[in-house]
Amino acid sequence: MSEERKKNSPSIGERAGKYLTFRLAAEEYGLEILKVREIIGLMNVTQVPRTPEYIRGVINLRGKVIPVMDLRNKFGMGVTEDTEETCIIVVDVNLEGESVLMGTVVDAVSEVLDIKEDEIEDAPAFGTNVDTKFILGIGKIKNEVKILLDIDEVLTAHDLTALQDIGNKNTKQAVVIENEEVLEPAEA
Repeated sequence: MSEERKKNSPSIGERAGKYLTFRLAAEEYGLEILKVREIIGLMNVTQVPRTPEYIRGVINLRGKVIPVMDLRNKFGMGVTEDTEETCIIVVDVNLEGESVLMGTVVDAVSEVLDIKEDEIEDAPAFGTNVDTKFILGIGKIKNEVKILLDIDEVLTAHDLTALQDIGNKNTKQAVVIENEEVLEPAEA
C-alpha cells in the first residue's frame, strides 16, 4: 500500500462494523451500512444523453431525481441482462463535503454482516497501474472473500460532479408524473 493511501485510509479498527453485502457477477462486495439509505427494486431509469456508459441515467424516487450508476459496468465486468434480483442501492456519497444521493445497480443484495477487525485486511498491492483506493478492505468471512468498497472513492470527483449536475438539471427541468397526476418539481 502506498504511503499516501496509508495516510488517508481508515485503520482496520475504524473499518470494522456492519456492511450491506451484494453480488456483481460471481463476486461479493460490501458497503458500509451507514452509507446505505435504502434498497429498491429495479425501476424505470431515464437515460441521459452524453453520459459515461456506466451511468444508467436518473430515477424519480418520491419526487427527487437521483442519478443511477451501474457498478458492474463501472468495474469493467460487462453488461448483463437484469433479473428479478437486480436492484438499486441508494447510497449517500460525500462530494467535497456535501451529501449526494446516488443509486447503484447491483445484481443482487445478499445480507447485512457485522465484520470484525480481525476479519478485514488491506487490499493487496496489484502494482502501480492499478488504482485500489476505492477498496476499503477485504473482508474474510467463513472462508469467503468480500471486497469492501469505499463508495466515496468509487467515482472520481469529476464523475460525482457530473452526476450531481445531472440530478440538479433534471430536478429543475422535469415535470414529474406520478399516479397520472402532474407535479411541478420543487425549486432547488
